[in-house]
Amino acid sequence: MAAGTYNFTIEQGARFSKRIEWKDAADDLVPLTGLAARMHLRPKVDSATVLLEMTTDNGRITLTDPGIIEWALGADVTADLDFSSAVYDLEIYDPLDDTVVDRLLEGKVTLKKEVTRP
Repeated sequence: MAAGTYNFTIEQGARFSKRIEWKDAADDLVPLTGLAARMHLRPKVDSATVLLEMTTDNGRITLTDPGIIEWALGADVTADLDFSSAVYDLEIYDPLDDTVVDRLLEGKVTLKKEVTRP
């Protein structure tokens, strides 16, 4: 399965959240029990610099069975972001078997800079 393309915007200094559903070819939600998720935002695909890491381990991605994937960042996290645009991909994987990785999404991220700051 090829990754879908989804571009999104993060507003600096504000809460950020997205919710997606992962469905199979029969339009059924995919079971997520035992799986984990990871996402890196980088300046470019081949960059070694990670601008932001979102994972199930760090609590920025939540998997709810069946098929619900949520990303969330607090305003304190988005306030510290400092880029104009970035790229990302989202992987769902089995932490016990590194051969089981599904790349669900990829795309561009735009950071909308904050004007009003504390």
